[in-house]
Amino acid sequence: MQTNQTQIRYFIIMGISNDPQLQLPIFLLVLLIYLSILCGNLTILVACQDPQLHTPMYFFLGNLSIMDIGYSTIALHKILIQFVAGDRTVSFMACMAQMHMFGSLAGANLFMLTAMGYDRYVAICKPLRYHMVMSTGTCGILASTCWVLGLLQVTPFTVIVCGFSCYSSIEINHFFCDIVPFMRITCNDTSLLRTLFILEGLLTMILIPFLLTFVSYIFIIRDILRIRSSSGRLKAFYTCSSHLTVVTLLYTMLFSQYLTPNLSSNLESKKLFALFNTAAVPLLNPLIYSLKNKDVKRALKRILSHIRHW
Repeated sequence: MQTNQTQIRYFIIMGISNDPQLQLPIFLLVLLIYLSILCGNLTILVACQDPQLHTPMYFFLGNLSIMDIGYSTIALHKILIQFVAGDRTVSFMACMAQMHMFGSLAGANLFMLTAMGYDRYVAICKPLRYHMVMSTGTCGILASTCWVLGLLQVTPFTVIVCGFSCYSSIEINHFFCDIVPFMRITCNDTSLLRTLFILEGLLTMILIPFLLTFVSYIFIIRDILRIRSSSGRLKAFYTCSSHLTVVTLLYTMLFSQYLTPNLSSNLESKKLFALFNTAAVPLLNPLIYSLKNKDVKRALKRILSHIRHW
């Protein structure tokens, strides 16, 4: 059945599973993960208010936490609403807005991790010039650029999708409005969108940030290996271990999710990867940065101490 856009007022989000027995466990799991994401990233944002953490690395980390809260909220809220209200529908405009905001925040997230990689490169490879290179103005420009690039790179996709006039179904086989399952339900020509998806989406949003981060770590590892003392090498590696862990985890999931031969196949497996990206990664970010970072722990202790005395 083909449906004209003028007749479409809403889409139906299929969710993670249609099995009635799995709805409650999925709801509880997603609710627990989402609340943990909020608590963890809000904790990072609170810790970053400590004067001793007013450094470029934690400035970028604060921005990253805001992005994690944003895109996990956009992606996961429909799962919670479906269970509580029993409503699987989403309006056409809300679906387009969700697709655009999710893509913007996800892209900005990758660019921000790239900026954090450059920050670690300067800190380890050019320590004497660190405060001059990573000045407040430079950090502001880098962070603003990440947000703007995230917004710009997804805009062409949204414009093209909004222009689609024919759909074979109103059921989106996903738990939020994402570009890949959307291409499967339209009966319009998607060749331009697929080309753009490969050239701009995968190349600009994933491969280029990955390569820039990879190059930064080539220089970082080179300089770490030049340090003569083992304690010095360990200390240098410790300063970038949290960022390296997050980057490795995120890009592994992204390559598994998107770099497949057929963009319209394996949607079930893609949903699992998408769930991991939108739930587990934002949850693990604050855990990795807080559990492995003594500065964050000390900052939280100082803030809690001030709250008690206040």
